[in-house]
Amino acid sequence: MADTKIKRGAGARKRPTVTRKAPRKPAAKRPSLWARFKSVLPVTQQTLDRIATVGAVGIVGGLLVAGATWAGVPQYAGRELAQAVGRAGFEVKRVEVTGIDRMEKLTVYAIALDQHSMAMPLVDLDKVRNQLLAYGWIEDARVSRRLPDTLVVDIVERKPRAIWQHNQKLSLIDAKGIVLAKLKTDEPTPDLPLLIGADANEQAVAFTQLMERAPALKPMVSSATWVGNRRWDLGFQTGETLALPEGEEAAGRSLLRFARVEGVQHLLGGRYIWFDMRTEGKMTARFRPKQGRIDDPDGEKSETRTESAGPAKQEERGNGPA
Repeated sequence: MADTKIKRGAGARKRPTVTRKAPRKPAAKRPSLWARFKSVLPVTQQTLDRIATVGAVGIVGGLLVAGATWAGVPQYAGRELAQAVGRAGFEVKRVEVTGIDRMEKLTVYAIALDQHSMAMPLVDLDKVRNQLLAYGWIEDARVSRRLPDTLVVDIVERKPRAIWQHNQKLSLIDAKGIVLAKLKTDEPTPDLPLLIGADANEQAVAFTQLMERAPALKPMVSSATWVGNRRWDLGFQTGETLALPEGEEAAGRSLLRFARVEGVQHLLGGRYIWFDMRTEGKMTARFRPKQGRIDDPDGEKSETRTESAGPAKQEERGNGPA
């Protein structure tokens, strides 16, 4: 046993040979969309940073301005500035009014000078105009500043076209029926047509259009009564009354026919006092009362005619307006 020799390496186990692979290179990272976008911009990164900073400052400033506006700081500053302008001499000292014919100028002055502040920048021109338009006489108004110290008020007045009588009260109205002023009992009445009845003023336009159908009769008409909110009774200066039918077209046709008959037979200022044309194509006329007649104590008779008829034939005794 002692002589036994062991050869080194003869029976030894051989180690496997290990081949080491070279480490992989990491894949190239793809640039982000923002990076690619910046690469094509014709500006530097420094410029972009400045833009971002200005934008942030703008947002913060906008929030601060909004907060100040909500708190009323700009309005207060604006008022103070306007007051300072007024103290420098730019405040209302004169009111110049043009276009006034019938309306009282003092009313316009009172409205124009009714201001919280007389500083020119603080005068509310729209408010002054709207207050003026609330008056019947004023159809339109223009209000402007004339620096340093004058308000200019240019008035467009409505023109009176008729007198409206209702509940024994008289009012001046324009062509559209707008009430301009109340008439006092002791003042002279203008020479204008008289519209009588409830809501007769609202029919002023219709009345004007009706009279345009027979312009020859227009200067002879002294009054028009709006009956039952449906038709007209026309009163003439010579004392006669003409009853017209309902409806604008029917009334216009009847008035035109009456004008033709009047032009030929001269009915007005004669023996008649009442004409009834409420039935188209037919006219009933009532005679004027005659005083001292024994055979006719009422003094009234009526006759009926058609447009194609000759001299009127007396038919019946009148019983007053229908």
